[in-house]
Amino acid sequence: MEHYILFELGLAICIITAAGLLASRLRFSIVPLLILAGLAVGPHIPQFWIIDLSFINSAPLIDFMGRLGVLYLMFYLGLEFSVGRLLKAGRAILKTGLIYMAINFSIGILFPLLLGWPIKEVLVVAGIMTISSSAIVAKVLVELKRAARPETEMILGLMMFQDVFVAIYLSIVSGLVLTGSTSSLEVFKSALLAVGFMVGVLLLGRKLIPLLNRLLDIPSDEVFMLALFGALITVAGFSETIHVAEAIGALLVGLVLAETEHFERIEHLIVPFRDFFSALFFFSFGLSIDPLALTDAVWPAIAAVLLTLIGNFASGVISGRASGYSHRAAVNIGLTITSRGEFSIILAGLAKTGALLPILQPFAALYVLILAVLGPLLTKESKWIYSKLGPVFKWPPIVEKGKGKHKNVAAAGS
Repeated sequence: MEHYILFELGLAICIITAAGLLASRLRFSIVPLLILAGLAVGPHIPQFWIIDLSFINSAPLIDFMGRLGVLYLMFYLGLEFSVGRLLKAGRAILKTGLIYMAINFSIGILFPLLLGWPIKEVLVVAGIMTISSSAIVAKVLVELKRAARPETEMILGLMMFQDVFVAIYLSIVSGLVLTGSTSSLEVFKSALLAVGFMVGVLLLGRKLIPLLNRLLDIPSDEVFMLALFGALITVAGFSETIHVAEAIGALLVGLVLAETEHFERIEHLIVPFRDFFSALFFFSFGLSIDPLALTDAVWPAIAAVLLTLIGNFASGVISGRASGYSHRAAVNIGLTITSRGEFSIILAGLAKTGALLPILQPFAALYVLILAVLGPLLTKESKWIYSKLGPVFKWPPIVEKGKGKHKNVAAAGS
């Protein structure tokens, strides 16, 4: 039968719209509903006449548009900060990152070892369980209007720290899984290149602010937008070629342009693209999961989810407090970084290519799906969670603004 890719794309957008309307009606985060909408359709759904909800033919296009959504999300998040603010927080970010990795990577190693899985599978699962989803974290921060929160600076820094870890870890694991060995020199070069690229973009961007102000002084919104998107996608694409996540490249561009005098104009133009393309990303993520293959991995995935919730919460609270944040802000850090996504799926694909245990693919899919749904929920309900855990851990109650009595919440708000 003839393939109607444009028609399929229209159906996908209609399904996404329905999920958005339902999320609005329920006053619920749109992220989990978009993922579940993608999961409800896909290759396991039979075709009815020209209505093909399997999206097999249009999946590559939807996936590409979703990748753009991640770039716009991270770029927008970078706009809410500045290079100066992030560089000043460098020491705190390093401390937070080391604490986070020490706790979560240890859990990721011990869990598959206890299951008796071989060493290559252990290393793959450790990576799956350690790295947060930049796309989901960014979407939730924007959706809940938390971009201006003090602790969000730390969360963004932690995302960048994790990306350096990814550059090193993926080099090691891919070498072990695909070839059985890895070069220490190549690993070192990969890590050095990733760090050098991020620091270089931030420092050079800061020096070039006057030049960027002149270059972006473009009267036409159309040409201004083309210049903006050209720079964004070029830098993000280049970062991918040197094994730094494209999302981090987009974040760096946003951090640099946040210090220009065109900040408000950029922010105004980017919002519609951010919302449209990011919705396609989460839908395509759900579309990539086959629900019929998940049953064998249910119990390992649930156990891994519980361990991840504990590890992320503990590392967020400990590192947040160690960096001088309030108890409430530290709780926000621990809950916001819970979601798993892109990197976990990449590692599962690597395991499949390397002919590792077949259970790793459904395990990763179910694990990521559960945390992709739970992460936004936990972040949204952080105020309620703080109020319930506060008396247990003896966290200080404070007075909410405009009220004269004590509440067991923190100054940062919900």
